Amino acid sequence: MSVALTSPVTGTAQVGLTSPTYTVVVDQAPTLNGKQYAVTALGGTQTGVDVSSVQRPFTWSVFRPANFKQVRRDSNGRVTGVPKNTHKLITRKGVTVTASGDLSTFNIYTVLDVPAGAEQYDAINLRAALSLHAGALQQVASGLGDTVVSGVM
Repeated sequence: MSVALTSPVTGTAQVGLTSPTYTVVVDQAPTLNGKQYAVTALGGTQTGVDVSSVQRPFTWSVFRPANFKQVRRDSNGRVTGVPKNTHKLITRKGVTVTASGDLSTFNIYTVLDVPAGAEQYDAINLRAALSLHAGALQQVASGLGDTVVSGVM
């Protein structure tokens, strides 16, 4: 099974958002090794939030390596290096940065540096790490929002 968002995406709790949902549609990813979705409609109460547009993107993207790497061995068969296969998840949201309406893009990155070979020899521990990562993000989402806005952790 591959990575695919099911629309609508249920958002996590945040101050100022009540039961947030995001209707997404498949968008054109910037590379062939990625998938991208754009937010086209909002659900719940999200006063002041806007959907994706050229000037104010609201997208979620996932990328895999263009070429997967393998464990390196010397002529005696000893492991000499374990490269990483890097996967990235990126959320982009256009935001206003001044009272006069100047815009910039807020980027959220999750980078997965998977040691080559672990997908074959230790898949369950990769899955456990991803489970914790996603669960922790969901659990701290509101507090993380408070920290981003207030600077207090």
